[in-house]
Amino acid sequence: MAANITPSKGHKPDKLMRDALLVVLHRAAVDADGKPTKRLNNVAAAIVKRAEDGDVAAIKEIFDRVDGRTPQAIIGDPDQPLTIALIERRIVDKGEGS
Repeated sequence: MAANITPSKGHKPDKLMRDALLVVLHRAAVDADGKPTKRLNNVAAAIVKRAEDGDVAAIKEIFDRVDGRTPQAIIGDPDQPLTIALIERRIVDKGEGS
């Protein structure tokens, strides 16, 4: 049987796992109360529940998704300190200094 190869809607054919996960996450499901929902909502509820129970990894995941990941500082190592060069662009009037 031939594989059904279709590019993702975001024009990123290299994101096949992302596409497959999104298809499954958007499928119909029922929540803890028996109400219709999507699987994505159940996954989100599970992460929030784990965070409420004190799971530090779940808490970090929520903060990373809500606030964005904390940027990493760019530092050099002691043997090779970080060097920052100044690159300056100037517009010079041809009439100056002539």
